[in-house]
Amino acid sequence: MPTYQFEAMDATGQTIKDVIEAANEEEAQTTIRQMGYFVTKIQMKNGAAAKSAAHKKKRPFALGGAKTKHICAFTRQLSILQDAGLPILRSLKILESNNKPGKLKNALMDVCDEIETGSTLSEAMSKCPKVFSRLYVNMIKAGEAGGALETILKRLADFLEAAEALKRKVKGALIYPIAVVIIACGILALIMTFIVPTFKKLFDEMGMKLPPPTILLIAMSDYIVNYWFLLLVIPFCYWLISKLVRKFKHGRMGFDMYLLKVPVFGKLIELNILARTTRTLGTLVSSGVPILEALNITRETAGNALFERIFTKVTDAIREGEVISKPMRENSTPGFHPVAAFYWVLMGSFPGVMILSVALTAGRTASGKGSAGAMQTLLQVGGGVCALGAVGCLIFYFMKMRARVIDELVVNMVDVGEETGELDTMLYKVADTYDDEVNVMTEGLTRLIEPLLIVFLGVAVGFIVISLFMPLVSMISQLS
Repeated sequence: MPTYQFEAMDATGQTIKDVIEAANEEEAQTTIRQMGYFVTKIQMKNGAAAKSAAHKKKRPFALGGAKTKHICAFTRQLSILQDAGLPILRSLKILESNNKPGKLKNALMDVCDEIETGSTLSEAMSKCPKVFSRLYVNMIKAGEAGGALETILKRLADFLEAAEALKRKVKGALIYPIAVVIIACGILALIMTFIVPTFKKLFDEMGMKLPPPTILLIAMSDYIVNYWFLLLVIPFCYWLISKLVRKFKHGRMGFDMYLLKVPVFGKLIELNILARTTRTLGTLVSSGVPILEALNITRETAGNALFERIFTKVTDAIREGEVISKPMRENSTPGFHPVAAFYWVLMGSFPGVMILSVALTAGRTASGKGSAGAMQTLLQVGGGVCALGAVGCLIFYFMKMRARVIDELVVNMVDVGEETGELDTMLYKVADTYDDEVNVMTEGLTRLIEPLLIVFLGVAVGFIVISLFMPLVSMISQLS
C-alpha cells in the first residue's frame, strides 16, 4: 500500500508532520481529517511514487492532438463536478473513464498519476503541453492560488466555447463556396479536356482561320490536357517560396504584415486576432494572473508576428512603469517591410505568370492560321499583366502600410479600464464588439461569394460558347 507523507495542523494550530499508509490520496486525506487534523500538504513518498509509476495503466496509442471541442467539453464537465464538491482526483478519474481513447484520455491518465504523487492540478497539466496550453495551465494555477478553481473553470469553459463557436462559424461559412468552386473547376476541366479538343480537330480539318478568342481557348485546352501538372506545380512553387521565407524571423514578420493588409480577408483576420487576444487577456486578468504573465501568454496566443511584437513592446514598457494603452498606441502601425513588399509582388505577378505559362506551352503545339501571332500577342499580354499586377499591388501596399492594426477604440477602452480598475471588463467589451464584427463580416462574405461565383461561371461558360461558335458562324456564312 502506498505511503503518504503529510503536513497538517491540529486544533491548537501546531504543525504536525507524519506519514500514513492509504490506498490513494483521497483515502489518506479522509483518514487524516478523522484524526482531527487539517491537511496543508500531502505527497506520496519517493519509493511509493516509483512503485506506483511502475504500475501505471498502459496508454492506448493515439494519433494527432486533442480536439478543441473535446477540451471544451472536459472543462465544462470538470467545472460542474468541482461545483458539486467532488475531490479533484475523483473528478478527473470520472472524466478520464468517460472519455474515448485518444490524446485527451492519455493526458488525463497522466494528470491523475501526477496528482497521486503529490503534484497540484496545474503542475500535472503543465506536463501535457500538447493538450493543455500555457493559457489553460496558468488559469488553473490562478484558480488554485485564489481558492476559486470552480469559478476559473467556468470562465475557462466559457472562453474556450466562445473561441470554438467562432471557429466553427467561419469554417461553416466557407464550406459552401469551396464546394461550389471545386465543382465548377471540375466541370470546366471536363469541357476543356473532352469537348474543346473535338472542336479543335474539326477546325484543323477545315483549315479555318481562327479568331483570337478561339485560339486562346484552344491554347488553354492544350495546356490543361498536356501540361495539367503545371496548374499544381506553379501554385506549389509560390507556396514553397512563401514557406521557406517564413522560416526566418523577418520572413514571418513580413508575411504576417502582408496577410493583415489583404483586401477583405486581411480585415477579417485582424478582427479575429483582436477578439481572441483581448478576450484572452481579459480572462487572465479577471482570473488573477499577474499582468506581465498575462501579456506573455496573450502574445503566444496571437498567432501573428506583428501582434506578438506589439505585446512584447507593451510588456517591456510595463516593466519600465508605463501603462498598457500608451505603448499599444505607439506600436500598432506596421510600417514598411521588404518581405511584405516581396509577397505583394508575388501576389500581383501570379495572374501574369499563369498567362505566360499558357502562352509558352501552347506555342509549341500551336497549329492553324494566325496561331503563332496570337501566341506572341498572348506572351506580350502575359508580361504586361505580370508587370502591371506587381506594380499595382506595390502601390496598394504603400497606401495601406501606415494603417493601424489596433483601432483607437481598443486603446481608449484599455486606457479607461486601467484608470477605473476595470481592465478585464473593458477587454471583454472589446472582444464582444469584435466578435460581432467578425460575425457580420463572415455573413456578408458568404452572401457576396455566391453572386461572385455565379458571375465567374457565367463569364467562363460565355467565353467558351462564344469562342467555339465564332468559327462555326463564320463557316456557316461562307457555306451559305
